Amino acid sequence: MNQERQDYRILLVEDDAALASMVADFLAPHGFDVSIEGRGDAAVARITNEKPDVVVLDVNLPGLDGFSVCKSVRSRYHGAIIMLTARGEEIDEVLGLEAGADDYMAKPVRPRALLARLRMHLRRATPEEQASQPIAVGSLVVDAARRSVEIDGAAVDLTTAEFDLLNLLARHAGQTLSRNDIHLEIHGMRYDGLDRSIDLRISRLRKKLGDDPAKPQRIKSVRGVGYMLSVEP
Repeated sequence: MNQERQDYRILLVEDDAALASMVADFLAPHGFDVSIEGRGDAAVARITNEKPDVVVLDVNLPGLDGFSVCKSVRSRYHGAIIMLTARGEEIDEVLGLEAGADDYMAKPVRPRALLARLRMHLRRATPEEQASQPIAVGSLVVDAARRSVEIDGAAVDLTTAEFDLLNLLARHAGQTLSRNDIHLEIHGMRYDGLDRSIDLRISRLRKKLGDDPAKPQRIKSVRGVGYMLSVEP
């Protein structure tokens, strides 16, 4: 019996009408209600007001580029944002993640790959997450049930992907997690030795948690291995 929810709302922000229609038609039988927006400036209001489950956001848009759209809505929209780019350059991935995107896909879009990404992000957003007790690591408190983070009682605003990474580190506080461990948990695939998305999110997490990037005490790098959330920040 398929118990997959059948009313996930996706906002596809894409100015290529033929591509947008093809993607929407592919996703519809899989239980996704896809709305299409062709302009970046109009997308800002729609994302903020409609609060779709996931936003699939092209980089090159009329009115406002995708990076600017992502930056504009990130503090008000807490769903996943998957960015698309035709250029496939690392700088686009860096800019997208720095703007607050949760994921990144290069064009041409492969519908089945996009479907897999959507399902992955929706599984993470579903609080099947064990109504577990919040995890306290020094002054840092990570609450998986509420998907919230506090330091000394002050809320820390994280993207979905940043929270998932910090929650993983908190569940294994004091243990070193390899990049492969993290990739398997976060992305569902092995680390290919090239993907820098985890490193970029670690950098953003350190900044948001007030960690000194030159000599981090909270999230530590273990040379040649991976990362560890220190129990003695």
